[in-house]
Amino acid sequence: MKLENTKAQLRKGILELCILSILKEKEAYPSEIIDTLKEAKLIVVEGTLYPLLTRLKNGELLTYRWEESPSGPPRKYYSLTKMGEAFLEELSITWDELNTAVTQITKNDTK
Repeated sequence: MKLENTKAQLRKGILELCILSILKEKEAYPSEIIDTLKEAKLIVVEGTLYPLLTRLKNGELLTYRWEESPSGPPRKYYSLTKMGEAFLEELSITWDELNTAVTQITKNDTK
C-alpha cells in the first residue's frame, strides 16, 4: 500500500467540505478556489475541481453567474444556494463529530 494514495484519498474526502466552506464566505471563480485551497496546503488541480463543481451544481448546491473579465474570457463565479448552505451546515456538523472521534482515537493510540 502506498502512502501517497492514502493521503490523496483523505484529501479528496474533505475537498467538498472545503469548497463549500470557501463559497460560504463569498462567491468565487475556480482559480480563486484553487488559490485558497493552495494557501491552506490542500493542493488541487483544475482537472479535479471542475468535475466536483459541476457535480455540486447539478446537485443544486451551487449556482453560478458569468462576469466579464478585464483580462481574458468571461469568468464563471460560483456561490452557494440555500440548499447548499443547509448541506454545508449538516456536513460541518458531521466533520466536527468525525474530527473529534478521530482525534480522541489517535491521541489514545500511544497507551
